[in-house]
Amino acid sequence: MGAEAMVGAMMRPFGAKVKSVMRDWLKLRLLYACALLSAFAASVCQAGLDEPEKRAIEHIRAHETEAFALLETLVEINSGTMNFAGVRRVAEVLRPHFEALGFSTRWEDGAPYGRAGHLIAERPGTGPRVLLIGHLDTVFEPGHPFQRFERRGHIAHGPGTADMKGGIVVALTALAALRVADALDRLHLTVILHGDEEDAGAPLTLARKTLVDAARAADIAIGLENADNDPRTAVVARRSSSRWRISVTAKSAHSSQIFTDEVGAGANYELARILAQFYRELRGEEHLTFNAGLIAGSTQVEYTPEPPAASVAGKDNIVAPQAVASGDLRAISIAQRERAKERMRRIVAQHLPGTAATIEFEDGYPPMSPSAGNDKLLALYDEASRDLGFGPVVAVDPRKAGAADISFAAEHVAMAIDGLGLLGGKAHTAEEFADLRTFEVQAQRLALLLMRLSR
Repeated sequence: MGAEAMVGAMMRPFGAKVKSVMRDWLKLRLLYACALLSAFAASVCQAGLDEPEKRAIEHIRAHETEAFALLETLVEINSGTMNFAGVRRVAEVLRPHFEALGFSTRWEDGAPYGRAGHLIAERPGTGPRVLLIGHLDTVFEPGHPFQRFERRGHIAHGPGTADMKGGIVVALTALAALRVADALDRLHLTVILHGDEEDAGAPLTLARKTLVDAARAADIAIGLENADNDPRTAVVARRSSSRWRISVTAKSAHSSQIFTDEVGAGANYELARILAQFYRELRGEEHLTFNAGLIAGSTQVEYTPEPPAASVAGKDNIVAPQAVASGDLRAISIAQRERAKERMRRIVAQHLPGTAATIEFEDGYPPMSPSAGNDKLLALYDEASRDLGFGPVVAVDPRKAGAADISFAAEHVAMAIDGLGLLGGKAHTAEEFADLRTFEVQAQRLALLLMRLSR
C-alpha cells in the first residue's frame, strides 16, 4: 500500500477537522519511514555494486557522525542574507573542508550587488565538467528568535537544516566518498555557494554572473536544494519568477457622474476589468500562474514597489482617479512566459471609457525548462537509487518546485537536476527541520551518480 492509501485508511475513523490537521503530518512521516526501511534493506540490494562503489558507500556510512557535527556547526552560525559577517563565517568554516579534498577556493565579494558574496570552489579533473550549486544564507536574520540547532532523535531543528546547509554537508560527504573510491580525479568539479539565494542582490544579472559563466563551461548542473522533501522525487523542471505592475488613471468626479460620457468608468472598475479578464483568459494553461498580490485604488494612492506597499485615502462619493496592482507571473519556459506577457498587455490595452492603463514586467529567475537531457540525468539518478536499494525516483511536479538558482544554469548545460540535498520540512518557518535518516540516502545517491557520470 502506498503512502497516500495508507494515510487515507488511517484517517477514516476521524472527523473532518482532525483529518485536515493530521493528514500532511502523517503523510510526511510515512514517506520518511519508507526511506528508512529502504536504508535497512540497502545492504542486501547493494550486492551488484562494484568494489569502488562499495568503498564509497562504506565511507559515507562510517562518517555520518562527523557530517552531523558539521551540520550543527553551520546551523549555529546565523547567516541570514543581510548578516554579511555570518554568511562569510559559514564560508570560512566550509573552505578547509573543500581544500582538504583538493579544491581551490575563493571568495567573491558581493558589494557590487549589495550582498555578502559567494564561495567558489574548483577542482580540475579529466572527465565531465560538473557544477554543484547551493547557498550559504537563510531567511532568518539575527533578530529572529529561531537561531539554534536542536536534535531530537532523527529530527534536527534549526535555521538552514534543510534549506540548505544540510545539502552542502551531503555534497561534501559524497565528494569525500569519491576520493576514497579514487573517482574524484575523473570529474572537473566547480561548486558555487551563493550568499544571497534567499534574497538575491541587485542587479540580478550581476549577482548571478559567476554562476552563469560557470554553467556555460560545464556539462552537468546539480542543485543541492531539498526540493519538495519527498525521498521519492527529484527536480528536473522549475518555473520562472517574474513580477508585473499595472497602473491605472481615470477622471475624478462626483460619484453621481460615474459612467457618463464626460467621466467614464473610473480607475477601480478599469483595474477590476483587467484582473477579471486575466482570470478568464489566462487561467487553466498548464504550468502558467499569475497572482495579484497587491491591489489599491482611490482618490489618493501612494505606492512603493520594493517591498510592495500602498496606502490609500478617499471618499465613497468620489470616482477613483488612480489604481495600482502588482503580482507575480510563473511559467515553465521563456516562450510560455512571453506569450503570457503579450496576452496581458493586450488585455490591459482594452480600456473602459475615460480610463488609461499600462503594465510593466520585471523578470527575475528564469525557468528550468523540461529537456531530454534533464530526463536522462534523472534516469541515471533513479538507477543509482534502485541499485542502492532505496527505490525509484520520479520527477517533481513543477507546480511544487519554486524558483531556485539552478534555473540560471540549466539552459547552458546538457543535463541538470535539483533537489538532491538533505530532506526535511517547514522551510522558511521557525519549525524548519531536517530528517537525518535521509542523510545516508541522499549522500549515497549523489556519490553513486557522480561516480557513474565520471565513467
